[in-house]
Amino acid sequence: MDDVRASAADVTVALREAADIGGFFVLRTGGRDDGWHAAAHSYEAGFADLAEAVARRHRTTEPRVDVSIAHLGHAARLWSPALACFVLHGIVLDLEGLQRSDDGPSLRVPRPGGWYVERLGDAAPGALYTQVTRHLLALADGLEVKVAPRLLDGNSASALAGAAHALLRARPAVRRQLTDLTAVLLETGRLEGTGAITGPDLEFRRRSCCLYYRAPAGSKCGDCVLA
Repeated sequence: MDDVRASAADVTVALREAADIGGFFVLRTGGRDDGWHAAAHSYEAGFADLAEAVARRHRTTEPRVDVSIAHLGHAARLWSPALACFVLHGIVLDLEGLQRSDDGPSLRVPRPGGWYVERLGDAAPGALYTQVTRHLLALADGLEVKVAPRLLDGNSASALAGAAHALLRARPAVRRQLTDLTAVLLETGRLEGTGAITGPDLEFRRRSCCLYYRAPAGSKCGDCVLA
């Protein structure tokens, strides 16, 4: 797809605007390599360090709860900048070589890259889906704690819908395109059947639960099937 590659300059601009929307929309690029490691290594280790951090913060006693919450946060950090760059700048982010901070969940790509949505045509939503979900599938494959696959798919859908809702609030002018794209993505691959949009501002109801309510101070999320 070399003929549809986006320029590094355009991708950098898109990432900067995405980052202005909020913390989950931040995807760093460039800079020193110190303090970062390949996200693939974290996947192979089952996100053990982030799950342990969740356990300490929320005082949980069920490893599957820790893993699910860590997975949901990672999904949000993938979907948010990817969705913003697609809708606001017409760019499908290239998430090859994704890195994670040594001391937290922050994400980085060493070099800005992607493809122009206009040149990808009808294949663009599928390309966006692939770039994000391949990371979530790799993470799921590395988990040592047993978590229902459809729960993890629901986490991905919830993260996508949450990113879309936040993006709509920040940039209401993109409502139609964002709504159409979100609907298409929720009918794609593993996201199909995970939930449904329930309101004009991209409110969402999932068909699974991330288990946060099982933390001592936890509660049911706004999109939870149990709410």
